Parts: sequence; structure tokens; C-alpha cells
Amino acid sequence: MSTRPVVSAEPREVVGKKVSALRREGILPAVVYGGSQASENIQLDAREFTLLMRHTTRNTLVDLKVGTSRATPVLLQHVHEHPVRRVPMHVDFLVVSMTEAITVDVPINFTGDSSAADKLGGTLLHLRESVSISALATALPHAIDLDISPLDSFDGVLHVSDLVVPDGVMVLTDPEEPLARVQPPRVEEEPVAAAEGVEEQAEAPAAADVAEGGEAAEAEPATEDAG
Repeated sequence: MSTRPVVSAEPREVVGKKVSALRREGILPAVVYGGSQASENIQLDAREFTLLMRHTTRNTLVDLKVGTSRATPVLLQHVHEHPVRRVPMHVDFLVVSMTEAITVDVPINFTGDSSAADKLGGTLLHLRESVSISALATALPHAIDLDISPLDSFDGVLHVSDLVVPDGVMVLTDPEEPLARVQPPRVEEEPVAAAEGVEEQAEAPAAADVAEGGEAAEAEPATEDAG
């Protein structure tokens, strides 16, 4: 007997913009596809799905029961959320085979502490948030850990090859792909050049005054000669 969470749903006939009326009634539109099964529009209780999401994540394997049909193992492939309220608006379920490996993207879980970031004032940069993997549906991890403690200088870079990969999982992303590094803090230069420019501007009028005074002094004898 399966111990996976069960999601109950019903076939859905309402499509397009009319699904807004379903949401107002507490019904969440969804779709299920994959394998030899044709894509099917379904609907489920929004409140029950919200409770389910408290205990599951993306790529979680659940049993989907549509109407009176037999429960089918599926993945929570994607949950579309409202951009402001962050509540589920639509759900994609992917039908999977329990005996064949599937390819999915899983998030990277950055663990540990970087001394370059914590003690040297640097900024930890996540160069990639997920990687592509292949595994049986029963072996899919919710995330793959990356220990950032080796980042003890600004020259260090962690790559896909540094991931802690669980047994039964094959990482398909290029092992040389960079995942994390620490950016050194920005050093603000003292405004020396600006200060020198101000001093030069202050000296310029004084020099101009001297030049004008010299010209005036030279001009006076010429006036007397003219008289």
C-alpha cells in the first residue's frame, strides 16, 4: 500500500478566463499530463491543496485520484502563484513511471558558512539556483546540498562537481558550471583628485588677477606717452 500523499480531484470543463469564477468558489484549476496519458483538465479543493503544500515541495511524488478512477503517481511539476498574494492559481501534475528515470530540475540548497563572506566582508553570489538531474521518481531529492565553507577567499569558486549528490541520482548539468563564489567588498577611493581640482580652481582666479594687474601696469606708461 502506498504511503504517498493522496490528492483528490475532479474532471474540469471550465477553461479560459472563466476559471476565475472557480477560484472565487475555492476551487483550484489544474492539469495532469505525461506518459501515455493525454493532457486532462482537472480541479481540486484549494484549501486542501494549501494544506498539502505545507508538507510537500516541488518534485514531490503524490497519488492523484481523479473522480472514480484509480490513483496515479504524479509529481507536483509546477505551482503557479499569484504575483502579489502568493497563493496557488494553477497546478501542473506530471504522470511518471515508477520504473523509468525522469529528468527534472531541482533547487540547490546552500549550506554551511563562508569565512570570505562572514569574516572578510564579501558578498556570497549564487551563480545558479538549480541543476538538472535524472533519477527514478522514488529517488528524486527535494534539493541538492552545496557546502559553501570551502569559500575562504575571494578567489574560490564552487562548481557542479562540488555538489553532494545522493545515491541513485545523476546530475546532467555540466560539472564545470560555476555555482557560487564570494565577491570582495567595494573599496571607496578617497576623493583626492576632486580636492586637488578644487584647489586648482581656487588658484586660477588669483593667477588671472595677477595677469590683469600686470597688463594694467604696462598700459599706464603708454597713456602718459600719448599725453
